[in-house]
Amino acid sequence: MKIAFGADHGGIELKKVLIDYIRSKGHTTINCGTDTKKSVDYPDYARLVADLVLSKRADCGVLICKTGIGMSISANKIPGIRAALTFNEEVARFSRKHNDSNVIVFSGIYTDSEAAKRMLNVWLRTDFEGGRHQSRVDKFTRFEEIGCGL
Repeated sequence: MKIAFGADHGGIELKKVLIDYIRSKGHTTINCGTDTKKSVDYPDYARLVADLVLSKRADCGVLICKTGIGMSISANKIPGIRAALTFNEEVARFSRKHNDSNVIVFSGIYTDSEAAKRMLNVWLRTDFEGGRHQSRVDKFTRFEEIGCGL
């Protein structure tokens, strides 16, 4: 599996840990940056990862910022991206199983690296269940198409 990683200055330590870990599991990674503590704008990195996922140059994405909130908001503004800010393994599982998330988001300061590894493992191993959940995914996908014109 090819996984795109992006982080702002608040998520570089966890990003490095997760990239090293995922490579040790045999996956290919694309590091979209940043790799310094110099302040950067997280939407830029959310966009880089989203572009790779949407163009199918990456199978999925991982985003990390200080709290995870900014990356989640930024990524979810991009049509076709379903980014899930996760805080435990069950949330990671359901974000895939019920919501067909294609990007997982972590907090760089509130997520322990071992917990992040476990959540990422669960997320990568979980498939979308479809069925009754497909109609819900279809609905929020239509929201992207129609915008506010409800």
